[in-house]
Amino acid sequence: MNASEIFIRRPIATSLLMVGIAMFGIIAYRVLPVSDLPNVDFPTLNISAQLPGADPGTMGSSVATPLERQFTTIAGLDEMSSSSSVGSTNVTLQFDLNRAMDSAAVDVQTAIAAAMPLLPAGMPAPPSFRKFNPADQPIMFLGLTSDTMPMYVVDDYAETLIAPRISMVNGVSQVQVQGAQKYAVRVQVDPERLHAEGIGLNEVSQALQNWNTNIPTGQLFGPDRTYNLSVGGQLPDAERFKPIVVAYRNGAPVRLSQVATILDNVEDNKNGSWLYTKSGGKRAINLQVMRQPGSNTIEVTNAIRRLLPTLQAQLPPSVHLAIRLDRSRNIREAFKDIQWTMLGTLVLVVGVIYVFLHN
Repeated sequence: MNASEIFIRRPIATSLLMVGIAMFGIIAYRVLPVSDLPNVDFPTLNISAQLPGADPGTMGSSVATPLERQFTTIAGLDEMSSSSSVGSTNVTLQFDLNRAMDSAAVDVQTAIAAAMPLLPAGMPAPPSFRKFNPADQPIMFLGLTSDTMPMYVVDDYAETLIAPRISMVNGVSQVQVQGAQKYAVRVQVDPERLHAEGIGLNEVSQALQNWNTNIPTGQLFGPDRTYNLSVGGQLPDAERFKPIVVAYRNGAPVRLSQVATILDNVEDNKNGSWLYTKSGGKRAINLQVMRQPGSNTIEVTNAIRRLLPTLQAQLPPSVHLAIRLDRSRNIREAFKDIQWTMLGTLVLVVGVIYVFLHN
């Protein structure tokens, strides 16, 4: 008696066993994560700090160096690297594979708090950090373009409408906006006019701070209710900045428009991204979609594709949302090859059984 004789003499048991194995394979096939690369989770954190107007040397000495000195005291740190550019510093910390990310994040937050007194006072916000996995790559690239609207308006749609909505899709970890063009009023001071009026840059800076405020004004108390006072001190555009009084000379006010050129612009006009097609390149706001570890890349991209028509309907007709790159295409092709291989294997197995057993 050999092994095959047992299954030949008991066809019902053999059929039930094969049905069970087939059901197990179908269930495993449906829940199998689909990705182009294995899931490797490196315990890595990325810290970013901003200081507008500072050159790379200043960012490295006054921002990156104090942070690095504090980070070297963290246990389990394997590698640390930093890069500084105009107004920005990024520090990447990679920890030992056995180090828990939650405890590492707490240590990094403590180190940032300890370094805060050593950082420049002009930083608009404290350094921030986020989990970063070097093995992760975006699964989809989207491009937002417009031929008529300014880039800061297009960027506002990307930041407030598209990115938050796509981030809600099951399997999406985050959506990164590239080439961000956040609206800002740019004041270009003329040194010759300042010299002619005898005004210093400190007076211009102080006037901008005093006239562009958003602070509580006070309260009015009545016999049975209380009223909060609100003053519209936040100036929304360049036109509102022009009448600001910088100083008084010979009893007459010197307004900002007399000593400077005020423009509706963006925070960083040296930052930008482009979308290249067969017809050429154009300015665009690009979005990178990152998936959660272990999620099915094909299902995530399918959900995003189903969502895009809804997002496009909420945009103005002059703003266009397009897919730049979908990394699930290669996975789909490989997946189809696997399906055809499985089908061919099934046909061959059935054919061999029929030929040799005639049943």
